[in-house]
Amino acid sequence: MEEIRKSQFILASASPRRRDLLQKAGYCFEIVPSNVDEAAFDTNRIGSEEHTRILALAKAKDVAAKFPNALVIGSDTVVDLDGEIIGKPDDADHAEAITRKLFSQPHKAITGLALVCIEKNIEIVEADTTVVYPRQLTEAQITDHITNGQWQGKAGAYGIQETRDAFVDRIDGSFTNVMGLPMERTQRLLGELDIHPTEPRQ
Repeated sequence: MEEIRKSQFILASASPRRRDLLQKAGYCFEIVPSNVDEAAFDTNRIGSEEHTRILALAKAKDVAAKFPNALVIGSDTVVDLDGEIIGKPDDADHAEAITRKLFSQPHKAITGLALVCIEKNIEIVEADTTVVYPRQLTEAQITDHITNGQWQGKAGAYGIQETRDAFVDRIDGSFTNVMGLPMERTQRLLGELDIHPTEPRQ
């Protein structure tokens, strides 16, 4: 608990990509993954942006309940294809099916972002959307992608930081949003709470 009080905020996520983005930006924070069961949330009847907002807030509140004096950041990322929410693949076959579907037409990466502090009565919830224009993948690229396992734990079964130009022609919006945390929006919201990087950018 002492270490958490020395930090600027808590990240309610075990995602290494979100951790790395915040570390590279120079923030000092703790990681306390939430215990929220995403499958327990019936969000099929709402839009993708609202889906991510609801889950991001649930994750932030789950951790904030344990540390009421700390600011907690919760986040949730999905891929939207014509209104269909594409989450993380269950296995290699599912990852291949997702890959073939997504890389046939443009899709959206949507991240919900929630900042919560119970003692200070802070509850901010927003969402960021990036449109991804993919390249047409070859059979060899698809096979290699599934074999190397880079799809594991990633919404849409790919990580733009790993595939980059091989998979994506261009994007419209935040690059880091596709990675799982829109840093431009995150830094703006933290700045409005007078929270700024404490270390030089890496």
